[in-house]
Amino acid sequence: MKFNDLDIENWKELDINVDSLWLIGERDKSGKHANVYHGNFIPQIPNQLIRRYTKKDEIVLDPFLGSGTTLFESEKLNRKFIGFDINDEIINYVQSKMTNTNTDFCLDNCDTTNQKDFDKKINLALKKLNSDKVHFAVMHPPYMDIVKFTEKKEDLSQISNLSEFVKRFNTVVTNALNYLEKNRYFAVVIGDVYKNSEVIPLGFYVLNGIKKNFKVKLKGIIVKNIEGNRGKLGKGGIWRYRALKSDYYIFKHEYILVFKKVF
Repeated sequence: MKFNDLDIENWKELDINVDSLWLIGERDKSGKHANVYHGNFIPQIPNQLIRRYTKKDEIVLDPFLGSGTTLFESEKLNRKFIGFDINDEIINYVQSKMTNTNTDFCLDNCDTTNQKDFDKKINLALKKLNSDKVHFAVMHPPYMDIVKFTEKKEDLSQISNLSEFVKRFNTVVTNALNYLEKNRYFAVVIGDVYKNSEVIPLGFYVLNGIKKNFKVKLKGIIVKNIEGNRGKLGKGGIWRYRALKSDYYIFKHEYILVFKKVF
């Protein structure tokens, strides 16, 4: 590995998880992190990935900024950052949390499925950061229309059709990979959904779409347990009761799909 600052000579002391099962008891609530937004993922995920696949002062890209989880971890780890979101309100919230920082970062409203808009916004950001490429990308898209984040038709959370969602998400991957340095890494954090009384393995479809359409190598399928989900906090008994009365299983997993770009 040439793309991190890990002290391999002292590998026994490193707290980098290289297992394909991540059991995380609760989300990190320290610093600027706050569980204020549907769909925000736990900070330990970008923390692990950023340390594993980047060096200090390299650029992390997040095309689905959300409440700023990846940005706050990039700041903590002394990485530069580019973040896009389609939701002006959440961008303003994140911006307000970064008033006192030494981190070089750029945030912007962007329809990341639109190549023209993406190219314009990321080139402005890269110019500001004195680079022509990013060094790692983290993508945590909506899980189809399970939670609608905005009313904008361009918002992936407005899509209820599986094929359309995968197709549109692949446009985001295309746009991001155009600016990811060759032989560098990106990760997709995705979960499955339950629709019309059956499980839709969204993670599998997204994985298949990426492998079919891009010259990448799959480096890991990590299964992470879901703890502290906003919609289920304090309701474990109710969900168990509902499951026992019916025929389904409660989602306790998400996937972290790690890829290496080889083009």
